[in-house]
Amino acid sequence: MKNLLIVESPAKIKTISKFLGKDFKIMSTVGHIKDLPQKEIGVSIGDTIDIRYVPLEGKEKTIADIVKEAQKADNIYLAPDPDREGEIIAWHVEQEIKNAVKDQSKIKRITFNEITKPAIEEAIAHPYSVDLHKVAAQQARRVLDRIVGYEVSPILWKKISKGLSAGRVQSVTLKLICDRESEIKAFKQEEYWSVDGLFLAAAGSIGATLTHINKKKATIATEKEVQKLLESMKEAAYAIESIKDTKRLKNPAPPFMTSTLQQTAYNQLGFSVQKTMQVAQKLYEGIPLDDPSTPVALITYMRSDSLRISDIALKQARGFIADEYGNEYLPATTTVYSKSKGQDAHEAIRPIDVTMTPEKVARFLPPDAAKLYALIWKRFVACQAKPAQYAQRQITIQGGVYTFKVTGSTLIFDGFLKIYGTDEEKEEETTTKVSIPKNIKENEPLELTTLTPKQHFTQPPPRYTEATLIKVLEKEGIGRPSTYATIMKTIQARAYTSLDEKKRFFPTELGSVVTKMLTENLPKIMNLGFTASMEENLDKIAQGELDRDELLKSFYSEFEKDLATFRGEAKKVIEKTTVQCPECQEGNLIVRFGKAGPFAGCERYPQCSFTSNFERQLDDTITLVKAEQPKVLQEACPHCEKPLREMRGRYGPFIACTGYPGCKYIKQVKAGFACTQCQKGDVVQKIWKGKKFWGCSTYPECNFSVNGEIEETPCKACAAPYLLRRVDKEGNVTLICNNKSCGVKTTPAPSLESIPEDSDIH
Repeated sequence: MKNLLIVESPAKIKTISKFLGKDFKIMSTVGHIKDLPQKEIGVSIGDTIDIRYVPLEGKEKTIADIVKEAQKADNIYLAPDPDREGEIIAWHVEQEIKNAVKDQSKIKRITFNEITKPAIEEAIAHPYSVDLHKVAAQQARRVLDRIVGYEVSPILWKKISKGLSAGRVQSVTLKLICDRESEIKAFKQEEYWSVDGLFLAAAGSIGATLTHINKKKATIATEKEVQKLLESMKEAAYAIESIKDTKRLKNPAPPFMTSTLQQTAYNQLGFSVQKTMQVAQKLYEGIPLDDPSTPVALITYMRSDSLRISDIALKQARGFIADEYGNEYLPATTTVYSKSKGQDAHEAIRPIDVTMTPEKVARFLPPDAAKLYALIWKRFVACQAKPAQYAQRQITIQGGVYTFKVTGSTLIFDGFLKIYGTDEEKEEETTTKVSIPKNIKENEPLELTTLTPKQHFTQPPPRYTEATLIKVLEKEGIGRPSTYATIMKTIQARAYTSLDEKKRFFPTELGSVVTKMLTENLPKIMNLGFTASMEENLDKIAQGELDRDELLKSFYSEFEKDLATFRGEAKKVIEKTTVQCPECQEGNLIVRFGKAGPFAGCERYPQCSFTSNFERQLDDTITLVKAEQPKVLQEACPHCEKPLREMRGRYGPFIACTGYPGCKYIKQVKAGFACTQCQKGDVVQKIWKGKKFWGCSTYPECNFSVNGEIEETPCKACAAPYLLRRVDKEGNVTLICNNKSCGVKTTPAPSLESIPEDSDIH
């Protein structure tokens, strides 16, 4: 009996193969195999909705190989990831092999939340059909995104600049960032004061803060006001009005789901959202431990919108807590977590085996993987431990009309903090660490020894970090956690946002203009409530409660009307300023968008060709900025021997001759091998329409070229001097021999530390 099992990621093959015998052949789709065509919309909306899929570039051979093996198999198990993207991949594979397999009952869909032998055997024992409701939900999302992107982007090209894009969720996320920046600019700082008092009791000193005057909340706006109050407060007679002793419980946080893992990894480990998902993917797929040849999966599926925990995992966690920490840390019953919204297809993110402690596996893991695993492990185990307990004492001091209060807390039982908690939490997280004497009594008179006024100023709302942006996206129901990394990458890649010195998002000039234009012309798709309701509708499609075509037709009928108005007369966006042109001193400057971004230019162009970079001020006026002068290098031009200089162009930095335009030499990046076609020229990196490729330096004599990235690693099969480096949407890297008679594919396994924070892999 021969079985074929098809997974999504090639990294899973080695981990799964150790659980299945020789009767199983495991193949990978290496992500999606089909999608909408790149150069046309691929969707027609009329009485019916027709979606046209085509094989992705380079996936024809993958599809052919899978079909070939499917023809020979007795059973075919479709096992892409257990989410909507995985479901559409399974459906596409099924569509491809249906015509080649006579007995359709051979084709089965299976999913597993963790890559373990019991989970995979359980999945194989209980196969099902591809979930067409999930497929429809993914199709609806893809079509919505294609309609918005394909219809709106060309209008932005005409009205602002070529190369821009709009996205259904991306644009709303950008609007959040722009709205926050507007709030910051509009913010008016206000002064206010607080007063701390130091009082002497028989048992010692007590520090407290003024909270009320005449039983009303103390509000002090100016130094003049505070000085008047200080004189009055000094004359009052003070005593302890009340002492309240209470116990406070601090409950553990729930286990991680995708969004909370992304936020916590950012805040505690400094990981970007993208990096968190990359490292988590490796932990899910498997990393070699004591046996280098056998990867071991360490966590459950890392794309989850659920807080559910399996009974087996709960039992194991409770047993571990009792054995390792004692029964005093174990609650009488299991703690169950749930959330009102979101999908519940998977469990929360947790370790597969809690006995695989961070200490046991740390020596086998790359540092970043060890840190993230420890975070996931501690959070999960702690969620089943008892709450931490604090003894809390609040002292109220009254002196005439003035009320001072102070609260102190002492940790009396660490509970879950023993497993998952910072030193600061264990000490207690009050805003001010206070020491309250023990032997004090109610109505005890106090002596006022010191009054300390403090000046404060209200602060503007902060810019969003990746973590805080995820928090608001989740709160508003915008997008899904699995898409957050891609959204944040896109709004930066399109130059719509930048990061300040604290890694917080702020909109660029281009991002602000695009957002303003879309908000004015397409208010519905830029509305947070509408976008959130669309996510809920996609969930309903996945659950079989709403028809895919019904949703798409309803959306498009309204969208088409707004779009027709938006197209209007395709004039370039021009912002007039009151700044006089410094060159001709006749016209004023206007803001335009060119190939390299926004610039200020004279309105009298072409009579006056003055242009300049500029900075936007808080009041929306502009200040001209001198362009940075090119850096002259010590290296001489090989053509004319004049010095070379570093330049920055439309497609990034480059090195060219200072003798331009007399000498047009541009230094090229060379590969470490000669042209494989003519054996004469060098293989150099070139750029055409913004895309990099490698070609022969003797062109047009030799037309050798290779698109994309190459890796100067010889092919082990045919000794070709390089391999093509391909990265799919899920971040999986494949090295392919460009020799057509060879075509060998390999999957490199780089260490996780080598993944940069701003990696383009996703």
